[in-house]
Amino acid sequence: MDDDDLLARFEEHRPHLRAVATRMLGSRAEADDALQEAWIRTSRADLGGVENLGGWLTTVVSRVCLTMLDARGRRREEALEEGRLPDPVVAVGPEQDALMADAVGAALLVVLETLQPAERLAFVLHDLFAVPFEDVATIVDRSPAAARQLASRARRRVQGSRADAATADREVVNAFLTAARDGDFEGLLAVLDPDIVLRADEGGGALQVVQGARAVAGRARFGAAGRVAVPALVDGAPGAVGTEDGVPVAILAFTVAGGRIVAIDALADRDRVAALVAPGV
Repeated sequence: MDDDDLLARFEEHRPHLRAVATRMLGSRAEADDALQEAWIRTSRADLGGVENLGGWLTTVVSRVCLTMLDARGRRREEALEEGRLPDPVVAVGPEQDALMADAVGAALLVVLETLQPAERLAFVLHDLFAVPFEDVATIVDRSPAAARQLASRARRRVQGSRADAATADREVVNAFLTAARDGDFEGLLAVLDPDIVLRADEGGGALQVVQGARAVAGRARFGAAGRVAVPALVDGAPGAVGTEDGVPVAILAFTVAGGRIVAIDALADRDRVAALVAPGV
């Protein structure tokens, strides 16, 4: 098979591979990166003994996604140790709308973000794409029985987190954004957990940590001239991008539990934000 034929075959499978990667990574942009890496590996591989190219490509993409998820976790640990927030995965505007409308749904993306990479892969491949556990086991380097257990654990968590839970989280975040825009201090207190922790990263290698609902509410202001908070998906969960005169200046990630916000990670290093979010959101 020459390079042109191989590329044509790869493109035939691209929609399926992109769907797998998007569900694994929670970001269409990262899914495209995964497919690019998968193509590089494919173009260099000896495919003479491959009978099922579609299955082989699914395996390659899945392993690339596992590597990316593992790297994402390590970056977060390293970043927090260094006194900064890790770069989040941000979907805003058309990308957010596409992910919300996708069959997997925003609710499932939120739940998937809480799973370990191997659990996430086993559930996505088997439950969403009907990949046999024997094949899943090869990808995660486990026995078929262990792969089945991974998917089962993931399935229980997914079934325990229905779409209405994610919708409720979005409503809580939207209520926070509205109260912050309107300067409604009592409205902010109503959606903040009394022991909420805000971690703000403005650059410089030191996190600003603020604890307590009243202290956090006192810092939440989006009503100034030119300042707007745009809803977004941040690491697969309801979040926001703060802008000034249309320029992204902050990314807000929220952790919601029991109907209240228990944590906010605010990345406000403008250079990093500019690299993560396109202007004009």
